[in-house]
Amino acid sequence: MKLVSWNVNGIRACINKGFIDYFNEIDADIFCIQETKCQGGQVSLEFNGYEQYWNYAEKKGYSGTAVFTKKKPLSVKYGLGDKTEEPEGRIITLEFEELYLVNVYTPNSQRDLARLAFRLSWEDEILEYLKELDQKKPVILCGDLNVAHQEIDLKNAKSNKGNSGFTDEERGKMSILLENGFVDSFRFLYPYKSDAYTWWSYMQKVRERNIGWRIDYFILSNRLASKLVDSQIHSHVLGSDHCPIMLELKS
Repeated sequence: MKLVSWNVNGIRACINKGFIDYFNEIDADIFCIQETKCQGGQVSLEFNGYEQYWNYAEKKGYSGTAVFTKKKPLSVKYGLGDKTEEPEGRIITLEFEELYLVNVYTPNSQRDLARLAFRLSWEDEILEYLKELDQKKPVILCGDLNVAHQEIDLKNAKSNKGNSGFTDEERGKMSILLENGFVDSFRFLYPYKSDAYTWWSYMQKVRERNIGWRIDYFILSNRLASKLVDSQIHSHVLGSDHCPIMLELKS
């Protein structure tokens, strides 16, 4: 089973930068995207053999998530807990016979941390939601989680300490998630691999010099860890300020 997650930073722009070629080449069973930045009817993507599900933000040109899947899910949900929608289009849950897939675009705390309180509240809600799902069947959480968990997960840890995406509070929430029955698939397989990043600033030469952050993840229920084949970062793929990540599991 092959899964891909990619923050495309605007699907309409990414389509013009090789998205379709990569999608067809990777031939994933499930392909998740975040930060679609579009509304219904603004983009038409048809891939033979795939069902597709979109969660649009109410605000135009903002946020949004989508999932393309070869296997039709038993159910699809947009929202957390008892909610059936989420105004910023940040989450889609697909239920399959053997597991839940949760595609997420976690809120950014913003440069001045103006949304940190909102972000931490979101983290608490999603933790409870994931724990509830995990009691029923295993969970795969994927997406742009907007946090570099450990110092190894970004190039300049010391100078970024306390900045959005690397505050003690955000990193602590990730630690709590992993302590509640979940595993970071990439670090499970590659605990000491450095210079492995998924996002780079658009500032000049930053990506070329690999001054990046690892903020995109496949997080798994612990009992799926034994099925892990690989967790990859496709940093060679351009088209966004993020690169795709790929998860392979034994069927």
